[in-house]
Amino acid sequence: MLIHPQIDPVAVNLGPFQIHWYGIMYLLAFVGFLQLGKVQIRTRLWLSWNEKMLDDAFFYGAIGVIAGGRLGYILFYQLQYYINQPIEIIALWKGGMSFHGGFLGVVIAMILLAKKYKVSLLSILDFIAPLVPLGLAFGRIGNFINAELWGRPTQFFLGMIFPNVDSLARHPSQLYECFLEGFIMFIALWFYSKQKRETGQISAVFLMLYGTFRFLVEFTREPDHFLGLLFLNLSMGQWLSIPMLIAGIYLFKKS
Repeated sequence: MLIHPQIDPVAVNLGPFQIHWYGIMYLLAFVGFLQLGKVQIRTRLWLSWNEKMLDDAFFYGAIGVIAGGRLGYILFYQLQYYINQPIEIIALWKGGMSFHGGFLGVVIAMILLAKKYKVSLLSILDFIAPLVPLGLAFGRIGNFINAELWGRPTQFFLGMIFPNVDSLARHPSQLYECFLEGFIMFIALWFYSKQKRETGQISAVFLMLYGTFRFLVEFTREPDHFLGLLFLNLSMGQWLSIPMLIAGIYLFKKS
């Protein structure tokens, strides 16, 4: 039986100054975004991007993912808690980021970028879609290090005991998401985008893959105790993923 290694969430402790693994994962995600973006600019000339546009996309997107991710978590998951504990809103090192909120934040940020460069929103989203999954993988590794977002009890051979939770073997759902929403999505989108596609198709594939993978993995993930399962015994994550899947199918057919 596997046991969670109980990694200290603080990677570097210098008295009052601390660097958390969660923050390091975000840093790796941002660096990966920039480096992969430069590769796309050099190898996919039909995209008509340059490094100035990439830098702006990074700046706008970083603000969108952090602000949207935090706001989404507050609104979708723990609104009452943060109303009662507003100081906790800035405690990002403790986790508490919503992918769906971050996704909406990035879309809003890219709308502003599209207006700045006078290009279509979908063309920008097509460019950044293959750059995102590795960042999602790093984020889930951060969740695993923090021993948060653990899975439901299981007899599966990959079951893992999280000592900070209880003595039951549980799905390491953070690692499932890291593998599917991170590495598998990255490979699929990176190779799919190596050829010129109709505008919107790469974004559509991103939506369909993420919506599908997140919906399925949620069956192994312990529902948030403050929400539980919702209508039809589906989790909040599943209900938020369904519109993404539908939007992806619609966009792919329309492209």
